[in-house]
Amino acid sequence: MTESLHIVCPHCHTTNRVRAEQLASAPDCGQCKQPLFDGKPVDLAEAAFDKHLQRNQIPLLVDFWAPWCGPCRQMAPGYVQAAAQLEPKVRVAKVDTEAQQALGSRYQIRSIPTLALFVNGREVARQAGAMSASDIVRWTRQNIPG
Repeated sequence: MTESLHIVCPHCHTTNRVRAEQLASAPDCGQCKQPLFDGKPVDLAEAAFDKHLQRNQIPLLVDFWAPWCGPCRQMAPGYVQAAAQLEPKVRVAKVDTEAQQALGSRYQIRSIPTLALFVNGREVARQAGAMSASDIVRWTRQNIPG
């Protein structure tokens, strides 16, 4: 039997059921018909964050950042490059802690940028400070269980 995964659309945030072997073949959302993976981080507000955290059956990598943060802006291009390498095995997202202060508080983000990796809705790893694309990819893959 083929394993199906729930994948939340980065555009309309509808949960889609996708066969595991179809992940690499650029599946589209059944609702909005946009690609489920476009190689870019998804900007998430609180409601969408919770849906991606609870419904995605792939790991969720989140960059907690703010627009005024120099190291955050410095890391941004590398984070986009990392997203292109990590998808479709990992959903890559960004949370603007200035606009989404409740999320920053909920996860006790004390410095930015902070990367947090969630698997099955639970935080499994956290790293503060700017990183290069290759370091982000390596750190993420090392911290995914199994």
